[in-house]
Amino acid sequence: MRGEAMRTAVAGLHAELVRYNLVVWTAGNVSGRVPGEDLFVIKPSGVSYDELTPENMVVCDLDGNLVEGEHSPSSDTAAHAYVYRNMPEVGGVVHTHSTYASAWAARGEAIPCVLTAMADEFGGEIPLGPFALIGDDSIGQGIVETLKGHRSKAVLMQNHGVFSIGKDPKSAVKAAVMCEDVARTVHVARQLGDPLPIAQDDIDRLYDRYQNVYGQRSPR
Repeated sequence: MRGEAMRTAVAGLHAELVRYNLVVWTAGNVSGRVPGEDLFVIKPSGVSYDELTPENMVVCDLDGNLVEGEHSPSSDTAAHAYVYRNMPEVGGVVHTHSTYASAWAARGEAIPCVLTAMADEFGGEIPLGPFALIGDDSIGQGIVETLKGHRSKAVLMQNHGVFSIGKDPKSAVKAAVMCEDVARTVHVARQLGDPLPIAQDDIDRLYDRYQNVYGQRSPR
């Protein structure tokens, strides 16, 4: 079975989408690049989260073609494949329709960086990507055009939802979780008044500390 370790990782990470209330029914998906191969693992289309296992994950090439699996790949496979082809540093992609982040997407507005947690994780605003129809790689093109050269690991695709990226599937899931969290908080802040902006120099310092100092580091 190809990509066995990645199948296990991707299958398990789908439970995090449910745990953090980022998905309903069978919507949403996680994928992960298979190390050392031009392949990625992704959720099968229309299969319940309760039924996901490493064995029913599907393996695709970087053009989105099915390589191994008994099920049809996710309907978002073309978008994931486009990201992997054009952003070789990306090892994981996640898509959700999480409520608050999707609400920002529905009104066509980026989430401004008014929280230190946003500066830490995203290095600034969470940007808005273009409207695109599902079915080909148009969504993938919008993701790449928006996130290339941007510090954010998440994009709000207009009228659609969230796509997030990471060095591996776990970090992409974390970005999706954090995106929904800050989307909710900034929405609530807007109900109370105008959120206070954070100066760009402070955003830069917060981002650098979180990315390079925060947490445990492997001994050299």
